[in-house]
Order: sequence, then structure tokens, then C-alpha cells
Amino acid sequence: MPNPVSDTSSKRKTGLALSGGGFRATLFHIGALWRLNELGWLHRLDEISSVSGGSITAAWLGLNWKSLDFANDGIVNNFETLIAEPLEAFCARTIDVGSVLGGLIAPIYHPGQLITRAYRKHLFGDATLRDLPDGKHAGPRFTLYATSLQTGSSVRLTRAYVGDYRVGLLRREKIPLAQAVAASSAFPPVLCPIRIACDPKAWQPVDGADLYVHQDLRTQLYLADGGVYDNLGLETISKTCHTVLVSDAGAPLRIAHPSHVRWFGQLHYTKRVFDIISEQTRALRTRKLIGDIIDARKQGAYWGIASKIGDYRLESQGLRPALTKDNRVTLQLAGMRTRLNRFHAEEQGRLINWGYALADAAMRRYLPTGDTPPAAWPRPTFSLTDDRR
Repeated sequence: MPNPVSDTSSKRKTGLALSGGGFRATLFHIGALWRLNELGWLHRLDEISSVSGGSITAAWLGLNWKSLDFANDGIVNNFETLIAEPLEAFCARTIDVGSVLGGLIAPIYHPGQLITRAYRKHLFGDATLRDLPDGKHAGPRFTLYATSLQTGSSVRLTRAYVGDYRVGLLRREKIPLAQAVAASSAFPPVLCPIRIACDPKAWQPVDGADLYVHQDLRTQLYLADGGVYDNLGLETISKTCHTVLVSDAGAPLRIAHPSHVRWFGQLHYTKRVFDIISEQTRALRTRKLIGDIIDARKQGAYWGIASKIGDYRLESQGLRPALTKDNRVTLQLAGMRTRLNRFHAEEQGRLINWGYALADAAMRRYLPTGDTPPAAWPRPTFSLTDDRR
């Protein structure tokens, strides 16, 4: 799909992609954004794209962008109170079980509708996509990704438009921000689809929109988790930005031994196949990005929840050592659940600190950030050190 909003040359643009992974991703990305802010990179962002749990963080950041208190050095003074703390409070709730059970008990409501209600009640209120920054002078352009169950395409949800490259661009629709985030995080099969009714006359055809002629596709959208198509949310910024930052909280694929596979039910087999497809897609996109950075076609940095922080080899570059060392605690964080259920304080604190530490290592290793050490951990109570004796 052509990029309908292009205010800056791609050679100068900087983009950040926030991956999916339920509340685990939401919390991990809080830590990454926290460190990006301290390094002076938050205000440099031109594009922020996201899927699933990453869209919770991105949408909340976008909704509150106008209230960020940027100092003269470009660093936000109220990041913790305005962005981090409300998201932490939200991730202390369980919204997936109630939504699924509610849909079973009262079939008049689909679980996706109940998830949307939870987002609206506890986080986004009556805000719409139009309350996000405009991508020009008021902050970066935010793109939340969902996946169309009708066309199989990635669907972009932005302030200016909703886009499916095979159908076209939907403009002038005030889509609730809670509904957009619900669509981006509607994990199959239980939470999708999120259905969005549209005015078919509000669509605009674009080059390649071979399905624009089908009015039914312009009347109702059936959307699932953006991670079904691209779990990194990387597609937009990889095309429009020269500097690409990726925060990846996606779950590494676990090994299934024969004794486990033998007892899989049919739903488990289906989920396993989906996980394998997702893992391979993410791996291909990650390798392509890292190859582009190594070959100097792009500049940027990648950090993933399963990354080994020692692999950044900061000291070999004459840089201050990483904020922590790889150990049992950091290894276990990559295996945390990806649900939308309650994360207790220790889980939250360690995920935030891990996102913070990895972003620090990746940014200092691959981009000019300076080497000023942080004053303190975001959540100093919850150490990343393995305290076992």
C-alpha cells in the first residue's frame, strides 16, 4: 500500500516498532520507552508502529503525547506518572478470562466486545483514533496493526485512516481507540473477530486495491490480532524510516518433546501450528532488519525479550558494561505468559527493568547515544540478579 502520509524523507525518519505478547509485551515496552526517553530518543521518533500487547503501550503513549512534559534537552519529565504508572495499574487486572466467560454465559456479547469494553472502562475512555498525534508537529504518527480475516491483509489503524491495501483507505470514521486496540490484540480464536461497521462510501481506492469493488468488504471489517500477519509491527517503519528501532517481547518457540505432543488436543495442535508460523515470520523479518543494519542499508537497533544481554559486547567497544548480566531470572522472563491477565508487582517490575536494560544495551551498542549511566532502575525493588545461593 502506498504511504498516504509522508512528511519527511525516509533518510531522516526514525521509527519504533513495539511487538505483541499480551501484558508481558505491554510491560516490557514500558521499560524500553523509559530508557529511550532518558537517552533523548523519544522526542526523535517520527513513526511508532505496534501490534497486540505493544498496541496497549503505544496507544496510551499516543493518547497522552500532548501532555508529555518535554524539557529543553528533549527528555520527558513526567513519563513515570503519566505513562508507566497507569499502564502498570491496568496490567494488574485480568480482562481476558472475564471476557471469554462473559461471551459464553451471555452469547449476545462476543468476547471481543467485552475486551473492548474493558479497554474503554479502564484505560482509553471515549478517545478515538483521531485523538492520536497527527504525525507532523504534534508528535509521531502512530500505526496500530490488526489483521483482516476477510482479505488476509495487514490492516493499519491510524489517526488519518484505516487501510487495507486490497480494499483501500477508510477516512472520516471516528473509530474508538479502545476498539482499535482490541482489534490489534484480538488473539485467535477466542478474542476475535473484532467487528467494525463502516460507511462504504467513506472508502478511497488506492493502487493495488483489487477488492475495492466489493462493497461488503467496505461495510464491515472482521479483524484479528495484528500479530497474525506481523508480530513485530515492523512493516510500516521498515518501508518509511532509515533508522529503525525494534522492541520485541514475542515469545520464543518452546520445544515440544514427543511425550508432550502425544497428549496434545486438537486445539493445542492448531495453536502449535500457529506458533510455528508466527515464529518463522518473526525470524525472517528480524534477520532482514539485522542484515540491513549490518550492510548499512539502514541504521537501528533490535532488542528482544529472549536476547542475551552479554551478546551486545559493550565492553569490547569501550563502553560501560551492561546494566545486568544474563542469569536464571532474565532467562525466565522470556517464558512468561502472554495473556491479558493480572501480572503481580514483581513480574511487572522485572519485565520493565529487563526492557530498560536491553534497550540501553542495544542503543548504546549500535547508535550514538552517549554513555551516561542511568541514575536508578525504573523499579529498583525488583532486581534482575539471581539471588539463589
